[in-house]
Amino acid sequence: MEHKPRILFLYGSLRERSYSRLLAEAAARILADMGAEVRFFHPQGLPLYGAEPETHSKVQELRELSLWSEGQVWSSPELHGNISGLMKTQIDWIPLTLGAVRPTQGRTLALMQVSGGSQSFNAVNTMRLLGRWMRMFTIPNQSSVAKAYQEFHEDGTMKDSPYRDRVVDVMEELYRFTILLRDQVEVLTDRYSERKERAAQLLTTPST
Repeated sequence: MEHKPRILFLYGSLRERSYSRLLAEAAARILADMGAEVRFFHPQGLPLYGAEPETHSKVQELRELSLWSEGQVWSSPELHGNISGLMKTQIDWIPLTLGAVRPTQGRTLALMQVSGGSQSFNAVNTMRLLGRWMRMFTIPNQSSVAKAYQEFHEDGTMKDSPYRDRVVDVMEELYRFTILLRDQVEVLTDRYSERKERAAQLLTTPST
């Protein structure tokens, strides 16, 4: 490999003991052990979408990290049967295009959620819809941790359990998909409609 797979982590809670963050940190350690380079976007200070201009420092930080990444992991708590508002705010601030650059298209994506009660898949299902809309390659496997308050040690590390085994499975799958797809992104995301649009623009652009 020319370089390690570059994986960005987003999590959806600002609580001091945020289980979506602890789950993301556990997954990041697994990926780092596999050989990936991992980075986190910490959403403290990120404004609501549209409340500040796009030049806001946290917005720029998020977009730069998304451009840096080859794959991403989204980890959200389930609140009222869906993803948290903070998780959605982060995704909303990442546009489909930045000029000629696409911050998410062609990147791999893994999804995880934590719940305070019984196991649910509402949050990961919503994020799967969002990942498809962002034109990301969302891997088939996913993680949902029920009663998350029972699944972590006091130091924040994840207890050995079938839930952690599933996290390892998901990170292995993300790592492999990222390696397999990253050199093929231009081919896999090339679209007829976009080629047609570019050709039309060239025809209408006056020559110099």
